[in-house]
Amino acid sequence: MEKLINKAEILIEALPYIQLFRGAVVVIKFGGSAMENIELTKSVMRDVVLMECIGMRPVVVHGGGKAISAKLSELSIPTKFINGLRYTCEKTISIVDDVLHNKVNRELVDAIDESGGKGVTISGKNILKAEKMYTSCVDTGKKLDLGFVGDVSDVQVDEIIKVLNNNLIPVIPPLALGNDEQTYNINADIAACKITKALKAKKLVFLSDVPGILKNKEDEDSIISSITINEVDKLIENKVIAGGMAPKIKSAEEALLAGTDKVHIIDGRVKHSLLLEIFTDRGIGTEITK
Repeated sequence: MEKLINKAEILIEALPYIQLFRGAVVVIKFGGSAMENIELTKSVMRDVVLMECIGMRPVVVHGGGKAISAKLSELSIPTKFINGLRYTCEKTISIVDDVLHNKVNRELVDAIDESGGKGVTISGKNILKAEKMYTSCVDTGKKLDLGFVGDVSDVQVDEIIKVLNNNLIPVIPPLALGNDEQTYNINADIAACKITKALKAKKLVFLSDVPGILKNKEDEDSIISSITINEVDKLIENKVIAGGMAPKIKSAEEALLAGTDKVHIIDGRVKHSLLLEIFTDRGIGTEITK
């Protein structure tokens, strides 16, 4: 009986959050090592289905870097990174397009369907416009070519909203088209932030490979549970936030300034971390606000 009462208390704790987020759009960026675990992937998609069933409007934006690297290796196409960004040649962009749509996206949509939901693929190429992106040499500042890597210049949200209005779950791979109809590879974190901004989503959740923002990157117990944009800028300046986390957070700032209430960074390797962060009093990751 005590166990049953405890279960009821968990539901009661979740009630105000369910009421608060009913009808709210929540963008979930799913990627990293969590995607390499089939059972964990299925668990995350089951959590997304639960969110939709209780009245939220989840939008999934996914990565797929490891699956892409595995396919390129299989085809003996070398993988090259410049400042953490994948150099994307003509052969590579074709593989990226195929893997993201026909493997990674398909698996996520299938996992949603297996949990009783209804996932729908929305190709980034249908909704995202891109401009060619360059990076700079750290030492010389010289502009470096990344091939077919783009930055999002525009997001068309009509198709996403139509899918949400039909009580379906959009699942979006991070690809875009340029004005020349060329396909561009987009960083999934940036794609998620731009989509969040365009939708004016209530929340953006990054399912990451770390528990959140850490005061000490060597100590996973040094998590910062809550932080503001101003504090983030200071941490970047002091290199507490560095590497791939810095551009992710800077992109998330745009979404916050456009009207998103909160951005969450949580550990996607922890089962049900998505639900724990959204529907419990304490949460488990880092929460970023204005």
